[in-house]
Amino acid sequence: MKKFFILALSVVTLASCDQFGKQSSEESARERDSLMQIINQKDDELNEIIGCVNEVQEGFRRINEAEGRITVADGNTESASSRGIIQENMQYIQQAMQQNRELIAQLQERMKKSTINAKALERTIQNLQEQLESQNQRIQELEASLAEKDILIAEQGEQIDNLNENVNNLTQENRQKSETVAAQDKDLHTAWFVFGTKAELKEQKILKDGDVLKTGEFNKDYFTEIDIRVVKEIKLYSKSAQLLTTHPAGSYTLQKDSKGEYVLRIVEANKFWSVSKYLVIRVK
Repeated sequence: MKKFFILALSVVTLASCDQFGKQSSEESARERDSLMQIINQKDDELNEIIGCVNEVQEGFRRINEAEGRITVADGNTESASSRGIIQENMQYIQQAMQQNRELIAQLQERMKKSTINAKALERTIQNLQEQLESQNQRIQELEASLAEKDILIAEQGEQIDNLNENVNNLTQENRQKSETVAAQDKDLHTAWFVFGTKAELKEQKILKDGDVLKTGEFNKDYFTEIDIRVVKEIKLYSKSAQLLTTHPAGSYTLQKDSKGEYVLRIVEANKFWSVSKYLVIRVK
């Protein structure tokens, strides 16, 4: 009876150990699966955070490149193409800066809710925030510099316009002065002559009561206009000629040509025309 009881107890004990072993193995498997799931979730979360950090850093790199293009173009802001490059890159920088602000804000929010305890990652995000603030300050200084140059360029443009206007005014004044001088020069060196018979001169009221050019009623259109610097000789086509206007002796000669017709030769023009700019000669 005792042997039977021991045998029965042994069977029950073995069965009980076998059942406990199975339960322990299943629980370990469940714990292992749960742990792997947590690890996989943390890996996915970490990968997303790192990817976002890389995207922010890439944004900073492109912003730096855009700043470099602006610096190069800034050396020739008078050029329309350079000003276009500056405007295009400044617009790109503003968009990239806004995108980085949003990404860093997302990173900071994720780290608050994350189960990952990574101090190095938190420092990285903090460095990104500081870099963003530093870059924002630099962009503001760049914008201020460009704005100041725009004002300077506008002022220079206004000065150039004023200078151009002054030049135009001076040119106009010089033109008017030149025209005035030319007109004065022409008047100074312009004279009028006429030759005709006594009857013709009377008819044109050039000769009246034996006097020549005593009234302003004579026909000025009957005279020929000349430049005294050019005309030094006047052919009279007559064998009889007499000067009716006064001209200093020695300033001219009145001689006949090979046909026996008189030719007036002016020897000293300024002296000849000093008394009168009108020359009247009576011929037959």
